[in-house]
Amino acid sequence: MAAAEPGPAGSLRRCLARLGALRARPDGGRRTELHLLFDQLISESCGPEPAAAPGPQDVCAVLVQACQLVPLDQEHLVSKVCQLIHHLLNRYQVMVDEQNLNFLLSYCISALRQCSSWTHVEILQALAALVYNNGPKCQKYLPDLLGKAGLLLQFSDPAQPDVELRRAAVRSMANLCLSVPAQPYLDESYRSVCFQTFLSVLQSSKTSDVDDITFCMLLQSALKGVQSLLNGGKMKLMQTDQIGALLAVLKKCMFHGLPGLSIEVPTALYPAPLPQYDKRSPVKQEQSEPATSRQTGSRRKKCKGKQKKGELGEEGREDSGDAGDESMLRADMVKLHLGDVQPRASDVCAGKDPLSSHPTGWKRISSSESEYSDTEGGIQSKVRSYQANVRQGALACFLSTIKSIEKRVLYGYWSAFVPDAPGIGSPQSVSLMTIALKDPSPKTRACALQVLSAFLEGSKQFLSVAEDANDHKRAFTPFSVTIASSIRELHRCLLLALVAESSSQTLTQIVKCLANLVSNAPYSRLKPGLLTRVWNQIKPYISHKDVNVRVSSLTLLGAIVSVQAPLPEVQLLLQQPSSSGLNSSGSATPGRFSSCEQWRKALPWAGENPLENPAGCGPPEPCWLLRLCVSIIVLPREDSCSDSDANFPSLSSVYEPCPLRLEALQVLALLVKGYFPMAQSYFLELGEVACRCMEEMDPSIQLHGAKLLEELGTGVLQQHKPDSPTAPEQRVPVSVVVTFWTMMLNGPLPGTLQSSPHPTLQTSACDALSSILPEAFSLLQGDQQILCVTLLLGLNHSENPLVKAAAARALGVYILFPCLRQDVMFVADTANAILNSLHDKSPNVRAKAAWSLGNLTDTLIINMETMGQSFQEELSDLLLLKLLRSATEASKDRDKVKSNAVRALGNVLHFLQPCHVANPRFREAMEESLQALIATVGSEATMKVRWNACYALGNVFKNPALPLGEAPWATQAFGALSSVVKSCKNFKVRIKSAMALSIPSRRECYGSTEQFCQIWSALVVALQRSEDTEDFLEFKYSSSLRTQICRALLHLLRLARSTDLPLIGGTLRDHGEAIKPFVLQYLRSSGEENEAGTPPDLGERERGLQRAIDHLSGIERELQGKARVRVSLYLEDVLTDHTNATELAEA
Repeated sequence: MAAAEPGPAGSLRRCLARLGALRARPDGGRRTELHLLFDQLISESCGPEPAAAPGPQDVCAVLVQACQLVPLDQEHLVSKVCQLIHHLLNRYQVMVDEQNLNFLLSYCISALRQCSSWTHVEILQALAALVYNNGPKCQKYLPDLLGKAGLLLQFSDPAQPDVELRRAAVRSMANLCLSVPAQPYLDESYRSVCFQTFLSVLQSSKTSDVDDITFCMLLQSALKGVQSLLNGGKMKLMQTDQIGALLAVLKKCMFHGLPGLSIEVPTALYPAPLPQYDKRSPVKQEQSEPATSRQTGSRRKKCKGKQKKGELGEEGREDSGDAGDESMLRADMVKLHLGDVQPRASDVCAGKDPLSSHPTGWKRISSSESEYSDTEGGIQSKVRSYQANVRQGALACFLSTIKSIEKRVLYGYWSAFVPDAPGIGSPQSVSLMTIALKDPSPKTRACALQVLSAFLEGSKQFLSVAEDANDHKRAFTPFSVTIASSIRELHRCLLLALVAESSSQTLTQIVKCLANLVSNAPYSRLKPGLLTRVWNQIKPYISHKDVNVRVSSLTLLGAIVSVQAPLPEVQLLLQQPSSSGLNSSGSATPGRFSSCEQWRKALPWAGENPLENPAGCGPPEPCWLLRLCVSIIVLPREDSCSDSDANFPSLSSVYEPCPLRLEALQVLALLVKGYFPMAQSYFLELGEVACRCMEEMDPSIQLHGAKLLEELGTGVLQQHKPDSPTAPEQRVPVSVVVTFWTMMLNGPLPGTLQSSPHPTLQTSACDALSSILPEAFSLLQGDQQILCVTLLLGLNHSENPLVKAAAARALGVYILFPCLRQDVMFVADTANAILNSLHDKSPNVRAKAAWSLGNLTDTLIINMETMGQSFQEELSDLLLLKLLRSATEASKDRDKVKSNAVRALGNVLHFLQPCHVANPRFREAMEESLQALIATVGSEATMKVRWNACYALGNVFKNPALPLGEAPWATQAFGALSSVVKSCKNFKVRIKSAMALSIPSRRECYGSTEQFCQIWSALVVALQRSEDTEDFLEFKYSSSLRTQICRALLHLLRLARSTDLPLIGGTLRDHGEAIKPFVLQYLRSSGEENEAGTPPDLGERERGLQRAIDHLSGIERELQGKARVRVSLYLEDVLTDHTNATELAEA
């Protein structure tokens, strides 16, 4: 006989055999045996964790067999079998299959109906365990459980006197609401019933006959139920009353059992842009500025309130270490009332109590907080732990609620959850920061900070109204000042929480929350100083013992340097001496940061320093942040400040943990991007840092090295732009840029570009290579230029769409380089590569290829104008035809492709020579491309596509080889532009169409008198409608539109023939007085700029009008008075009015 199988599995099988044997016994002898057997199974399931759990089939078989043996009239056995279901399913994490679930659910529902009320709690616990993650399989039982007279509704009714029974029913209902991936969710009617039940539970108050722990467990079950509905059911909260009621109960539960705090929350909160009742007097406020929101490499942790299956059995496990930090609680409470007192960083790091000099603060603490040291000990501690769990559950539910409400609706409740500065004599309002500062449980504090972070995420637009840069002295507090006050208070409270916190996990959340605040606050509209405080207080945490705290501290510094860069306040912070505010923090500062040059010694350029203040603008030593980031990236680690690195095994234990180095690289890239003048003195050293990173084995370090390289390249490009505000002598010299790129191309960059296992890295390297300065590229050695071009042409054939898109874009950059665009062979190779990408299946590749095609065709026009006939003759006719056909095809693609395809079409049609126009092979392609352009102008495409199409038609009109005056397509083109200039909603499209209509340089190009006059009439109507718009944002373009229309009208008048004058005269007779003010405004407007961005030449406008008068006067003299209306007289009248007005203004 085989040995008995050990462990729970063997025990279950033996029980199964015994249960089978009991079937044959009469009922009387069976009952005692079943009692003993159930007791044994229950005790085993409550014992220590087994090495190997039994299989689900065995557990289900035992439970089904047990239920079959227990009739419903034997209530003690029913109670025990339900306990067995509850214990076994929870202990062994068993999912019951559908067939067994149907039997067991039917049994439990029948037992609830037939058995006495004393058994109901155990039956409901079994029911809860059965339906957990099994909701979709319970559909046919939902009417019995959640229908009008459903059992769960009866037992969870607020009138239910037995709270334990009510709690068990609510828990079953919450478990039913859990979602299962790829399975149908509860019907809307059931969802609504459950939501109302949970809400009524959360709104109920504890009565004196209910013990604290039971009430806490009841609240927890309801909170988990609401969270499941919001998460799993993707429930969108739309109705104001529903949102207000839920937020009110969440606010109440957030503070449940918080020592020393008793708050009254109304049954519903109501949204309001301003506090509903504000008894504060106006106080002096502070400020903050819109920040560039940034996603960092560090991952946000999910709130710890997330439900796990293992928690099903015991909802209120002790939260060891969470609820007893008495001294922390007291210190936090004192701090909350201390105003803007800033403890010194050195005191905090040295472990001193920053509040020891404020004994009066203790008066704010209520005597009830001394309960932590009472002799009841165990029970009191357990109650506090359960209360902390309720608060965590409420915060986790709040997190889900935030994701279920539109942000614009959520911010109506801002004042209910976010602190505002208290008025003189007013108490501090309770908010999420109250929990972050006062709660004794670090886990709860972390949850509150996570919720606050979610609140702040995406708040940039809402916070952008804040302003307190000017002291307001009004009788009321403007909304902008209220929001600014709230931003200032958030800074104050978060910095207080920062210096008081001892838990590393909570510290990490505080710093992440600060980073979110910094990324969204509008500092340019607020008084300076807020960022300085954050900057100075975060410095010591860069060397915290916990890696997560160090990473999030770098994230915060990255947010500061990326927020609306460049900010004057941040520039001042970056210019501070390296030692400022850092070494004062004592032991917190790593020794490796003490030497200014140590990090540079690790880099080969340190001895030469070829960029020794090339522009005379660099600081004598690198800014603290730059030095810190480079040190973290390139210097060996110091074990003394990296004791939690076990979670981050790096490829080499020589360096700091990988997440820290990645964050330092990202901060460095942001610093270079926002404050390039600060970094340019160390341009070559930073290039060496990028090189080193790209040479490492870790692809993520390589990737961020490539991103740093791209930012360095882009910084130089921006400096050398023609319109750059940087003076030429303050720019990085071209010779240094050549040295920089020579180092890159002789280093790891070519290898990185060919690193096919890592397409994201290749993409980033491609982007970096496209950031080379054109002047520097032309000075590179020939073989290095060829290497760059060869690599990009090769990558254009990559199988990976990311790499292919980046290569296509880079080729579009290179084709504009003066030294390459005149090389016909390079132009041809690039054209073929781009055309290949233009037919790719990836929309992103096609969009990038279309942009590059637009650039390539721009170079055709530039070469035509600078090199003349020689370039046109060298370029293959076949390639030109391919460009025309491919661009026409691309103009039918999606809008992102189409916008550049029409630009390319305009350029190619402009480039065509008489020999091409006469060529039958070109004729069909030309007709098709022109029809595509005309159709796009009047289409429903995005506005960018349409204004590019108008611009392209203007380009077509510049080609003298095209038969503009007689071709049928010309009539269609003029008709489309005339229609758009009158009626398009977008003024920029109207501007481009008016511009296109003013391009033909000869009267013959406009065709017949009828067509010419139609264009003239359309422009007159457009001028009258130049202020008609439904969209206020378009109004700012109305002045430019009028300028362009007036320019077009005068252009037409200078070309007009005698046959055109009657119709022109008739239009002026009808509308002359209406358009006269617009023409006068055109003649005197000095505020707007022209296309090139320079102020208009008003004298040229007057001369243009005079030329039109001279031209028309000559024609009218020839007609010898036959013209019924003399157009020249009208224009002379306009000019006289303008001259008189000008003289009057000057006088």
